Amino acid sequence: MKKFRLNLIPGDGIGVDVIREGRRVLDRIATINGGISFQYNELPWSCEYYLKTGKMMPDDGMSILRECDAILLGAVGFPGVPDHVSLRQLLLPIRVEFDQYVNMRPIKMLPGLSSPLKNENIDFVCIRENSEGEYCGIGEWKNAGQPDETVMQQSIFTRKGTERILRYAFEYARKNGKGNLISSTKSNALNYSMVFWDNIFEEVRKDYPDIRSSKMHIDALAGYFIMHPERLQVVVASNLFGDILTDLGSAMLGSIGISPSGNINPEGKYPSMFEPIHGSAPDIAGKGIANPMGTFWTIAMMLEHLGCKEEADKIMIALQQVLKEGKAITRDIGGKASTTEMTDAILAVL
Repeated sequence: MKKFRLNLIPGDGIGVDVIREGRRVLDRIATINGGISFQYNELPWSCEYYLKTGKMMPDDGMSILRECDAILLGAVGFPGVPDHVSLRQLLLPIRVEFDQYVNMRPIKMLPGLSSPLKNENIDFVCIRENSEGEYCGIGEWKNAGQPDETVMQQSIFTRKGTERILRYAFEYARKNGKGNLISSTKSNALNYSMVFWDNIFEEVRKDYPDIRSSKMHIDALAGYFIMHPERLQVVVASNLFGDILTDLGSAMLGSIGISPSGNINPEGKYPSMFEPIHGSAPDIAGKGIANPMGTFWTIAMMLEHLGCKEEADKIMIALQQVLKEGKAITRDIGGKASTTEMTDAILAVL
Protein backbone atom coordinates (compact mmCIF):
# COMPACT_ATOMS: atom_id res chain seq x y z
CA MET A 1 0.00 0.00 0.00
CA LYS A 2 1.36 3.39 -1.05
CA LYS A 3 0.16 6.07 1.36
CA PHE A 4 0.53 9.64 0.16
CA ARG A 5 0.32 12.58 2.56
CA LEU A 6 -1.13 15.63 0.83
CA ASN A 7 -1.27 19.13 2.25
CA LEU A 8 -4.28 20.89 0.78
CA ILE A 9 -4.60 24.67 0.66
CA PRO A 10 -8.02 25.45 -0.88
CA GLY A 11 -7.37 29.17 -0.34
CA ASP A 12 -9.90 31.70 -1.57
CA GLY A 13 -12.82 32.03 -3.95
CA ILE A 14 -13.27 29.14 -6.34
CA GLY A 15 -10.16 27.52 -4.89
CA VAL A 16 -12.45 26.10 -2.20
CA ASP A 17 -14.87 24.83 -4.85
CA VAL A 18 -12.33 23.09 -7.06
CA ILE A 19 -10.26 21.50 -4.28
CA ARG A 20 -13.47 19.97 -2.90
CA GLU A 21 -14.06 18.37 -6.30
CA GLY A 22 -10.41 17.38 -6.57
CA ARG A 23 -10.68 15.39 -3.35
CA ARG A 24 -13.60 13.47 -4.84
CA VAL A 25 -11.48 12.48 -7.82
CA LEU A 26 -8.55 11.45 -5.62
CA ASP A 27 -10.89 9.37 -3.45
CA ARG A 28 -12.25 7.61 -6.53
CA ILE A 29 -8.73 6.86 -7.74
CA ALA A 30 -7.92 5.34 -4.35
CA THR A 31 -11.09 3.24 -4.51
CA ILE A 32 -10.25 1.97 -8.01
CA ASN A 33 -6.67 1.15 -7.06
CA GLY A 34 -6.67 -0.46 -3.64
CA GLY A 35 -2.89 -0.16 -3.58
CA ILE A 36 -2.81 3.57 -2.91
CA SER A 37 -4.40 5.88 -0.38
CA PHE A 38 -4.38 9.59 0.35
CA GLN A 39 -4.13 11.27 3.73
CA TYR A 40 -5.30 14.88 3.60
CA ASN A 41 -4.22 17.72 5.81
CA GLU A 42 -6.47 20.63 4.82
CA LEU A 43 -5.09 24.00 5.85
CA PRO A 44 -7.25 27.14 6.22
CA TRP A 45 -4.57 29.56 5.00
CA SER A 46 -6.19 32.20 2.84
CA CYS A 47 -7.05 35.88 2.65
CA GLU A 48 -9.84 35.23 5.14
CA TYR A 49 -7.22 33.76 7.46
CA TYR A 50 -5.11 36.89 6.91
CA LEU A 51 -7.98 39.22 7.84
CA LYS A 52 -8.40 37.30 11.10
CA THR A 53 -4.74 36.87 12.03
CA GLY A 54 -2.73 39.43 10.03
CA LYS A 55 -0.80 36.58 8.39
CA MET A 56 -1.38 34.37 5.35
CA MET A 57 -0.02 31.39 7.28
CA PRO A 58 1.24 30.80 10.82
CA ASP A 59 4.85 31.31 11.82
CA ASP A 60 5.53 27.57 11.63
CA GLY A 61 3.69 27.23 8.33
CA MET A 62 6.69 26.08 6.31
CA SER A 63 7.46 23.36 8.85
CA ILE A 64 3.85 22.17 8.63
CA LEU A 65 3.95 22.13 4.83
CA ARG A 66 7.22 20.23 4.64
CA GLU A 67 5.71 17.12 6.22
CA CYS A 68 4.00 15.76 3.11
CA ASP A 69 4.56 14.15 -0.26
CA ALA A 70 2.98 17.00 -2.24
CA ILE A 71 0.99 20.22 -1.83
CA LEU A 72 -2.26 20.87 -3.70
CA LEU A 73 -3.31 24.52 -3.88
CA GLY A 74 -6.65 25.92 -5.05
CA ALA A 75 -6.23 29.67 -5.51
CA VAL A 76 -5.29 32.70 -3.43
CA GLY A 77 -6.62 36.25 -3.59
CA PHE A 78 -9.70 38.10 -2.41
CA PRO A 79 -10.96 41.72 -2.29
CA GLY A 80 -9.74 43.51 0.83
CA VAL A 81 -6.30 41.93 0.80
CA PRO A 82 -3.80 43.41 -1.68
CA ASP A 83 -2.57 40.84 -4.19
CA HIS A 84 1.07 41.51 -3.35
CA VAL A 85 0.34 40.58 0.27
CA SER A 86 -1.31 37.24 -0.52
CA LEU A 87 1.38 36.41 -3.06
CA ARG A 88 4.40 37.36 -0.96
CA GLN A 89 3.16 35.87 2.30
CA LEU A 90 2.10 32.49 0.94
CA LEU A 91 2.86 31.45 -2.63
CA LEU A 92 6.30 32.97 -3.11
CA PRO A 93 7.70 31.79 0.25
CA ILE A 94 6.63 28.24 -0.60
CA ARG A 95 8.17 28.37 -4.08
CA VAL A 96 11.43 29.93 -2.88
CA GLU A 97 12.00 28.18 0.45
CA PHE A 98 11.15 24.77 -1.01
CA ASP A 99 13.36 25.55 -4.02
CA GLN A 100 10.54 24.84 -6.46
CA TYR A 101 12.57 26.42 -9.21
CA VAL A 102 10.69 24.78 -12.08
CA ASN A 103 7.20 25.95 -12.94
CA MET A 104 5.82 23.48 -15.47
CA ARG A 105 2.77 24.42 -17.52
CA PRO A 106 1.53 22.20 -20.35
CA ILE A 107 -0.55 23.92 -23.03
CA LYS A 108 -2.39 21.26 -24.98
CA MET A 109 -5.56 21.26 -27.05
CA LEU A 110 -7.64 18.38 -25.71
CA PRO A 111 -10.48 16.81 -27.74
CA GLY A 112 -13.69 18.76 -27.16
CA LEU A 113 -12.05 22.10 -26.47
CA SER A 114 -12.55 24.98 -28.89
CA SER A 115 -9.68 27.36 -29.36
CA PRO A 116 -10.50 30.98 -30.22
CA LEU A 117 -7.57 30.65 -32.62
CA LYS A 118 -9.45 27.95 -34.57
CA ASN A 119 -6.27 25.90 -34.39
CA GLU A 120 -6.49 22.36 -33.05
CA ASN A 121 -2.75 21.70 -33.31
CA ILE A 122 -1.62 23.16 -29.97
CA ASP A 123 0.61 20.97 -27.84
CA PHE A 124 3.63 22.45 -26.11
CA VAL A 125 5.01 23.13 -22.66
CA CYS A 126 6.24 26.29 -20.97
CA ILE A 127 9.02 25.89 -18.42
CA ARG A 128 9.25 28.95 -16.21
CA GLU A 129 12.00 29.88 -13.78
CA ASN A 130 10.18 30.01 -10.47
CA SER A 131 12.48 31.15 -7.67
CA GLU A 132 14.27 34.38 -8.61
CA GLY A 133 14.34 36.88 -11.48
CA GLU A 134 11.77 39.64 -11.58
CA TYR A 135 9.84 38.38 -8.54
CA CYS A 136 12.67 38.63 -6.02
CA GLY A 137 10.81 41.41 -4.19
CA ILE A 138 13.72 43.79 -3.78
CA GLY A 139 13.34 47.51 -4.45
CA GLU A 140 12.88 50.94 -2.96
CA TRP A 141 10.03 53.47 -2.65
CA LYS A 142 11.18 57.02 -2.01
CA ASN A 143 9.43 60.32 -1.34
CA ALA A 144 5.91 58.90 -1.29
CA GLY A 145 3.29 61.43 -2.32
CA GLN A 146 5.87 64.00 -3.40
CA PRO A 147 6.42 65.35 -6.94
CA ASP A 148 9.70 63.46 -7.11
CA GLU A 149 8.20 60.18 -5.87
CA THR A 150 10.32 57.34 -7.21
CA VAL A 151 10.18 53.55 -7.08
CA MET A 152 12.83 51.03 -8.09
CA GLN A 153 11.97 47.37 -8.66
CA GLN A 154 14.97 45.09 -8.94
CA SER A 155 15.49 41.69 -10.51
CA ILE A 156 18.02 39.09 -9.44
CA PHE A 157 19.39 36.54 -11.90
CA THR A 158 22.10 34.15 -10.73
CA ARG A 159 24.24 31.85 -12.82
CA LYS A 160 23.03 28.89 -10.75
CA GLY A 161 19.36 29.78 -11.12
CA THR A 162 19.53 30.63 -14.81
CA GLU A 163 21.67 27.70 -15.85
CA ARG A 164 19.62 25.09 -14.01
CA ILE A 165 16.29 26.16 -15.50
CA LEU A 166 17.73 26.30 -19.01
CA ARG A 167 19.37 22.91 -18.58
CA TYR A 168 16.15 21.47 -17.15
CA ALA A 169 14.27 22.68 -20.24
CA PHE A 170 16.80 21.11 -22.61
CA GLU A 171 16.75 17.84 -20.65
CA TYR A 172 12.95 17.83 -20.74
CA ALA A 173 13.00 18.35 -24.50
CA ARG A 174 15.48 15.51 -25.00
CA LYS A 175 13.68 13.11 -22.67
CA ASN A 176 10.28 13.75 -24.23
CA GLY A 177 11.32 13.73 -27.87
CA LYS A 178 10.84 17.46 -28.39
CA GLY A 179 13.21 18.69 -31.06
CA ASN A 180 12.57 22.42 -30.79
CA LEU A 181 13.17 24.83 -27.90
CA ILE A 182 12.69 28.61 -27.74
CA SER A 183 14.17 30.82 -25.02
CA SER A 184 12.17 33.95 -24.22
CA THR A 185 14.24 37.11 -23.83
CA LYS A 186 14.19 40.91 -24.09
CA SER A 187 17.90 41.60 -24.24
CA ASN A 188 17.52 44.57 -26.57
CA ALA A 189 15.95 46.56 -23.71
CA LEU A 190 17.00 44.74 -20.52
CA ASN A 191 20.70 45.16 -21.05
CA TYR A 192 21.82 43.39 -17.88
CA SER A 193 19.38 40.67 -16.86
CA MET A 194 18.41 39.42 -20.31
CA VAL A 195 21.84 39.79 -21.85
CA PHE A 196 23.04 37.62 -18.96
CA TRP A 197 20.17 35.16 -19.61
CA ASP A 198 21.10 35.01 -23.30
CA ASN A 199 24.77 34.41 -22.51
CA ILE A 200 23.95 31.44 -20.28
CA PHE A 201 21.54 30.15 -22.91
CA GLU A 202 24.32 30.20 -25.53
CA GLU A 203 26.58 28.25 -23.18
CA VAL A 204 24.00 25.60 -22.31
CA ARG A 205 22.68 25.02 -25.81
CA LYS A 206 26.13 23.82 -26.95
CA ASP A 207 25.60 20.69 -24.82
CA TYR A 208 22.40 19.85 -26.73
CA PRO A 209 23.22 19.87 -30.45
CA ASP A 210 20.33 17.45 -31.06
CA ILE A 211 17.79 20.13 -30.01
CA ARG A 212 16.97 22.98 -32.41
CA SER A 213 17.14 25.99 -30.12
CA SER A 214 16.71 29.72 -30.61
CA LYS A 215 15.86 32.85 -28.67
CA MET A 216 12.98 35.22 -29.29
CA HIS A 217 12.01 38.55 -27.75
CA ILE A 218 8.99 38.25 -25.47
CA ASP A 219 6.85 40.63 -27.53
CA ALA A 220 7.53 38.77 -30.75
CA LEU A 221 7.04 35.44 -28.97
CA ALA A 222 3.61 36.49 -27.69
CA GLY A 223 2.61 37.12 -31.29
CA TYR A 224 4.13 33.78 -32.29
CA PHE A 225 1.89 32.06 -29.73
CA ILE A 226 -1.13 33.39 -31.61
CA MET A 227 0.11 33.11 -35.19
CA HIS A 228 2.06 29.83 -35.12
CA PRO A 229 1.29 27.79 -31.98
CA GLU A 230 1.68 24.56 -33.94
CA ARG A 231 5.41 25.29 -34.26
CA LEU A 232 5.97 25.43 -30.49
CA GLN A 233 7.27 22.47 -28.50
CA VAL A 234 9.23 23.75 -25.49
CA VAL A 235 9.40 27.37 -24.33
CA VAL A 236 11.67 28.38 -21.45
CA ALA A 237 11.31 31.76 -19.80
CA SER A 238 12.13 33.86 -16.77
CA ASN A 239 9.70 34.22 -13.87
CA LEU A 240 7.79 37.23 -15.21
CA PHE A 241 7.87 36.32 -18.89
CA GLY A 242 6.80 32.75 -18.13
CA ASP A 243 3.93 33.98 -15.99
CA ILE A 244 2.56 36.14 -18.79
CA LEU A 245 3.07 33.64 -21.59
CA THR A 246 1.39 30.77 -19.77
CA ASP A 247 -1.80 32.70 -19.04
CA LEU A 248 -1.86 33.55 -22.74
CA GLY A 249 -1.37 29.88 -23.50
CA SER A 250 -4.36 28.87 -21.39
CA ALA A 251 -6.56 31.49 -23.05
CA MET A 252 -5.54 29.99 -26.40
CA LEU A 253 -7.29 26.79 -25.32
CA GLY A 254 -10.59 28.58 -24.78
CA SER A 255 -10.66 29.33 -21.04
CA ILE A 256 -8.23 30.30 -18.32
CA GLY A 257 -9.96 27.69 -16.14
CA ILE A 258 -8.44 24.84 -18.13
CA SER A 259 -4.74 24.73 -17.42
CA PRO A 260 -2.63 23.10 -14.69
CA SER A 261 0.76 23.90 -13.27
CA GLY A 262 3.39 22.28 -11.14
CA ASN A 263 5.91 24.07 -8.92
CA ILE A 264 8.61 21.45 -8.95
CA ASN A 265 11.65 20.76 -6.81
CA PRO A 266 13.28 18.28 -9.22
CA GLU A 267 15.72 16.90 -6.68
CA GLY A 268 12.92 15.87 -4.30
CA LYS A 269 14.55 17.50 -1.30
CA TYR A 270 11.32 19.42 -0.65
CA PRO A 271 7.69 18.73 -1.57
CA SER A 272 6.46 20.12 -4.87
CA MET A 273 3.26 22.16 -5.12
CA PHE A 274 0.56 21.80 -7.76
CA GLU A 275 -2.11 24.37 -8.64
CA PRO A 276 -4.53 25.25 -11.44
CA ILE A 277 -3.65 28.64 -12.88
CA HIS A 278 -7.12 30.24 -13.01
CA GLY A 279 -6.92 32.37 -9.88
CA SER A 280 -9.56 32.78 -7.18
CA ALA A 281 -12.33 34.38 -9.33
CA PRO A 282 -14.24 35.68 -6.27
CA ASP A 283 -17.13 36.89 -8.45
CA ILE A 284 -18.21 33.30 -9.16
CA ALA A 285 -17.11 31.64 -5.91
CA GLY A 286 -19.67 29.33 -4.35
CA LYS A 287 -22.05 29.57 -7.32
CA GLY A 288 -21.26 26.09 -8.61
CA ILE A 289 -20.12 27.28 -12.03
CA ALA A 290 -16.33 27.16 -11.70
CA ASN A 291 -14.54 24.89 -14.15
CA PRO A 292 -12.77 22.12 -12.16
CA MET A 293 -10.87 20.88 -15.22
CA GLY A 294 -7.66 22.71 -14.35
CA THR A 295 -7.67 21.03 -10.94
CA PHE A 296 -8.20 17.55 -12.39
CA TRP A 297 -5.36 18.09 -14.87
CA THR A 298 -3.21 19.43 -12.02
CA ILE A 299 -3.97 16.33 -9.95
CA ALA A 300 -2.90 14.17 -12.88
CA MET A 301 0.41 16.08 -12.98
CA MET A 302 0.81 15.58 -9.23
CA LEU A 303 0.13 11.84 -9.43
CA GLU A 304 2.64 11.41 -12.24
CA HIS A 305 5.19 13.32 -10.16
CA LEU A 306 4.48 10.90 -7.29
CA GLY A 307 5.13 7.91 -9.54
CA CYS A 308 1.48 7.04 -10.21
CA LYS A 309 1.47 7.45 -13.99
CA GLU A 310 -1.23 4.84 -14.58
CA GLU A 311 -3.63 6.70 -12.28
CA ALA A 312 -2.67 10.03 -13.87
CA ASP A 313 -3.42 8.63 -17.32
CA LYS A 314 -6.82 7.38 -16.16
CA ILE A 315 -7.79 10.88 -15.03
CA MET A 316 -6.69 12.42 -18.33
CA ILE A 317 -8.54 9.77 -20.36
CA ALA A 318 -11.70 10.37 -18.32
CA LEU A 319 -11.36 14.12 -18.66
CA GLN A 320 -10.91 13.92 -22.41
CA GLN A 321 -13.90 11.61 -22.77
CA VAL A 322 -16.14 14.02 -20.87
CA LEU A 323 -14.88 16.95 -22.92
CA LYS A 324 -15.35 15.08 -26.19
CA GLU A 325 -18.93 14.09 -25.32
CA GLY A 326 -19.67 17.69 -24.35
CA LYS A 327 -22.66 16.76 -22.17
CA ALA A 328 -21.25 17.68 -18.77
CA ILE A 329 -18.97 20.65 -19.29
CA THR A 330 -19.11 24.02 -17.60
CA ARG A 331 -20.36 27.18 -19.24
CA ASP A 332 -16.96 28.79 -19.75
CA ILE A 333 -16.24 26.13 -22.38
CA GLY A 334 -19.66 26.10 -23.94
CA GLY A 335 -21.68 23.81 -21.67
CA LYS A 336 -24.31 24.14 -18.96
CA ALA A 337 -23.08 21.77 -16.27
CA SER A 338 -22.28 22.82 -12.74
CA THR A 339 -18.92 22.27 -11.11
CA THR A 340 -20.25 19.21 -9.30
CA GLU A 341 -21.97 17.81 -12.39
CA MET A 342 -18.74 17.90 -14.35
CA THR A 343 -17.02 16.06 -11.52
CA ASP A 344 -19.82 13.50 -11.44
CA ALA A 345 -19.24 12.82 -15.13
CA ILE A 346 -15.50 12.32 -14.55
CA LEU A 347 -16.19 9.95 -11.67
CA ALA A 348 -18.64 7.94 -13.77
CA VAL A 349 -16.03 7.43 -16.48
CA LEU A 350 -13.40 6.49 -13.92
